[in-house]
Amino acid sequence: MNSKFKLITLSLLMLIISTSMSANEGFIYGKLTTIDGDEYTGQIRWGKEEAYWTDIFNGTKDGNDNYRHLSREDKEELRDKARDRNNWGSVWVNWGSSRNEYETTHEFQARFGDISKIELTRRSEVRLTLRNGNEIYVQDGSNDFGAEVRVMDEELGETSFRWSRIESIEFMDTPANLRSTMGEALYGTVEFYGGELTGVIQWDHDERLSTDVLDGDTRDGDVSIEFGNLASIEKDGSGSTVVTKSGREMYLRGSNDVNSSNRGIIVTTSYGRVDIPWREFRKVTFSNAPNSLKKYSDFAGMKKLSGSVQTTDGETLSGDIIFDLDEEFTFEMLQGSDDDVEYIIPFESVKSISPKNWDYSNIVLKDGSEITLGDARDVSEDNDGVLVFTGSGDPKFVLWEDIKTITFN
Repeated sequence: MNSKFKLITLSLLMLIISTSMSANEGFIYGKLTTIDGDEYTGQIRWGKEEAYWTDIFNGTKDGNDNYRHLSREDKEELRDKARDRNNWGSVWVNWGSSRNEYETTHEFQARFGDISKIELTRRSEVRLTLRNGNEIYVQDGSNDFGAEVRVMDEELGETSFRWSRIESIEFMDTPANLRSTMGEALYGTVEFYGGELTGVIQWDHDERLSTDVLDGDTRDGDVSIEFGNLASIEKDGSGSTVVTKSGREMYLRGSNDVNSSNRGIIVTTSYGRVDIPWREFRKVTFSNAPNSLKKYSDFAGMKKLSGSVQTTDGETLSGDIIFDLDEEFTFEMLQGSDDDVEYIIPFESVKSISPKNWDYSNIVLKDGSEITLGDARDVSEDNDGVLVFTGSGDPKFVLWEDIKTITFN
């Protein structure tokens, strides 16, 4: 082997190692403290699910102080609007003891990278400290509560903790040179009937690391294949055609990993998460994750929502914005669907929202792309409207049907 070839080989090896180490910074990392005061530090995973800073912690908000800004007339108008809706299942309305009281229950969604600390106050409630120092109480509303939490402790290896044993979890920057991990990032390109997307992949709403396994039945028997050994998965009839990295091809069936019982494939892109149902899915081709996965320090720029609201009467209001009487920070999520494909997009990626009709809105993202979303309260008539703090007196309340366009800074 001549010296030039050795140099090229060494350079390629260093590039591969560097990329892998940088991708590690996309994993959740921190210190878990038990109710007895014992501490465990390392990579963190929520059960067999959330593993990345871009993964979402879900719950229900404990109350909403923003309704105090509404006048009695505003509340009555929202109350009458809610009573006129045909689809009662989309909004949970609390009528209260007075005919003038009105409040809807809102979901809480934040990426793990947006959170500094989680403290368990009781089994069904946590106190979250956000990256900007704000504290919020979040109640049980998903399987994130009560989950088993796993820590790849730097000295002890992987350890699992029951929810009832946890006092707090404090998040911190993930070292680029993690000595041991729970696996590599699952990354690739997903083809579906609406196009294709590239990013971190969550298979069947579950598997998302190279060490997770794909289960299925072949004509010769059952198999469980680590995702790290797979090159591609393609939907094929009542099962899937799977190709390994070595080139072996097999047809799998009989498992929700490879048939219509699959809950969907989530792709985390540069602008948000896209949930593709199995009926829309065609094929995924896996590849190495780049070194551009979002790391903890990338989430530090949390800001209040601000911009301008143009009404259907031609008035323009500018200032801080509270969207749907609920979302007021750039880390919070806009949610909606394009046909059966669901989008969950942080407001930091949204440039403008223009209601199109009772059910849909046109969304322009800050990267210039446009999409029409519906089938969710954020983008339909179920939206409670916006508050705009113009800096002059009380905030201005604008009903959803009176909004032409919201443009964010």
